Amino acid sequence: MTLLASRDEADRTAPPARGTPADPRWVRPSVAALLLATAVLYLWNLGESGWANAFYSAAAQAGSLSWKALFFGSSDAANAITVDKTPAALWVMSLSARLFGVNAWSVLVPQALMGVGSVALLFAAVRRTSGPAAGLLAGSVLALTPAAALMFRFNNPDALLVLLLTAGAYCVVRALEKASPRWLALAGVAVGFGFLAKMLQAFLVLPAFGLAYLIAAPIPLGRRLLHLLGALICTFLSAGWYLAVVASWPAADRPYIGGSQENSLWELAFGYNGFGRITGDEVGSVGGGGWGGTGWDRLFGSEMAGGIAWLIPAAVLALATGLWFTRRAPRTDRGRAALIVWGGWFLVTAVVFSYMSGIIHAYYTIALAPAIAALVGIAGTQLWRARGNPAAAGALSAGIGLTALTAYLLLSRQSDWLPGLSIAILITGLLCAFLVFVAARLPDVARRLVAVGALITVLAGTGAYTVATAATPHSGALPSAGPETGRGMRMGGPGGLLGTSLPGADLAALLRQGSENYTWTAATVGSNNAAGYQLGSGAPVLAVGGFNGTDPAPTLEQFQDHVRSGRIHYFLGEGMMMRGETGSDAAERIAAWVAETYPPTTVDGVTVYDLSR
Repeated sequence: MTLLASRDEADRTAPPARGTPADPRWVRPSVAALLLATAVLYLWNLGESGWANAFYSAAAQAGSLSWKALFFGSSDAANAITVDKTPAALWVMSLSARLFGVNAWSVLVPQALMGVGSVALLFAAVRRTSGPAAGLLAGSVLALTPAAALMFRFNNPDALLVLLLTAGAYCVVRALEKASPRWLALAGVAVGFGFLAKMLQAFLVLPAFGLAYLIAAPIPLGRRLLHLLGALICTFLSAGWYLAVVASWPAADRPYIGGSQENSLWELAFGYNGFGRITGDEVGSVGGGGWGGTGWDRLFGSEMAGGIAWLIPAAVLALATGLWFTRRAPRTDRGRAALIVWGGWFLVTAVVFSYMSGIIHAYYTIALAPAIAALVGIAGTQLWRARGNPAAAGALSAGIGLTALTAYLLLSRQSDWLPGLSIAILITGLLCAFLVFVAARLPDVARRLVAVGALITVLAGTGAYTVATAATPHSGALPSAGPETGRGMRMGGPGGLLGTSLPGADLAALLRQGSENYTWTAATVGSNNAAGYQLGSGAPVLAVGGFNGTDPAPTLEQFQDHVRSGRIHYFLGEGMMMRGETGSDAAERIAAWVAETYPPTTVDGVTVYDLSR
């Protein structure tokens, strides 16, 4: 038996249940309590965020009115242009809006439920290799990760991506038990649909999943390779069918593919949202996202640290010690295989996020949360079980001390928020680290108290920051974790590239009046501007130039034809020019032509051009 035994070895004497050892009686109530608490955390006062990311809320509104808009992920029900992502997350939101009406709750609740599902799947996956205590700890860490609370209370595609990738990891764990090609194929399907949520980012977990199965599946090498090939085919089929359908659909009969310069979903997937994010060569990007410099310490920088960095040092230590203690285990050891699954997920994603030169935002780090949580849960419980070994006790003690120090440093950056918490965590953490190191010599009651104290200390910093994140309404394109208020919408006045403006009462009434006589009640540059006006008026608004205003959709000639045909009633704003160095200038030309051709008026602080005059 290795020092860090897999669950099969640690609980071998327990009676079997469906192929795994039976859980103690306390497990089901504990899991129920964890999921209930997670649901409360992610659902409480959720409506305070309003439309959250209006860009996606407007697309959900469009999908609730038009099946074509739902399928393609159009920004408006008249199907002018799509959002700049594949639309799987929008399918869920649009169907919810169809069932329950277009409102903040119908748009946001699906993501919160995805968060509860992710915690449940993570528990189930970790439990199968390391026992229920490890699963509960992993689920708790995921639920109390600030980036997770941010995204599971928001309507970006990241929530669905994390749910699907966690499901994929669970399927890999199941596949490893008996070398099941069926479970491995299901893992491929989950990752493939993750591609339909957020494109190539979903594939970052594939090296870890494949390596774990290649090393540890209990069958000969040839069959392992054959199973992996089958799973890879399933991945490409579940991701590629949608690309094939869109590519074969007549371009004149579908919306323009937002985020591309050639009206191509393949270009979007592998260019702007694909390898362009790695190299920084993103045609049509306007920059200015504030994603900081590249380097190994990017995840600890001011932009990202608050959302994810709390347990990164502990996770790295957990992976290193876990692999060391299982170095002499048999090839098929499931405990080590689990470390490869979660550790590989963490390492590949962390390295890509740290060194990619293109657009990256702090909330992307939610993709690291399940892997970090799993590593902490697995190693934390296993090292505690092996505390009689000085090496295991020392590793666990070091992890607790590192986590307390990390929390102290992160909280010290905001000394005006909960003053005293940082030093309290540091002092308590160092004390718990020492007591854990000598825990094997303590009486049973004292050991239990030390374990509880250490657990509370480890979760105190990330937990407090998570609660603050959940208590803060977030809206706009760039939400951030923590107690600060995110970028919100403004009533009246123009929005901009990353900000959204909801129309005032007079402008909303103007846009609604006679809107049924037009294909689009208005047009404006940029999808965020269009989204706010569309949500406020309930009528389709044409997003000229897509999200950045740099897509060639529509061209000036196409826009002029729409105007001559009486399809657009108003043009809003003075262009809000997106001055990117690449991409189309069609939006600037359209705004200039409108300003030269039609007299302006001002309604609720917004410049309005009546194109019907």
